[in-house]
Amino acid sequence: MHYKNGREAKNGDKIVSIPGYGSITAGILYDAMPGNDFCNGRIAITTPTDPTANLSECLHADDVAKASIPDSTKD
Repeated sequence: MHYKNGREAKNGDKIVSIPGYGSITAGILYDAMPGNDFCNGRIAITTPTDPTANLSECLHADDVAKASIPDSTKD
């Protein structure tokens, strides 16, 4: 995966999309998959008012997905 200027693209990069049509979009690249440079990946748009995170209170999404959460509807 590479950007227009040849630089390697990685999920988590801060990017600016300058399409031939539509609006310029800035944000964080995610869900990009190797092997395709077209319509590959999504942009998480960032704003100056984005919420902040205390990392000591956060979990990685993969860890949450793997967690075994008991069913509280059963006694």
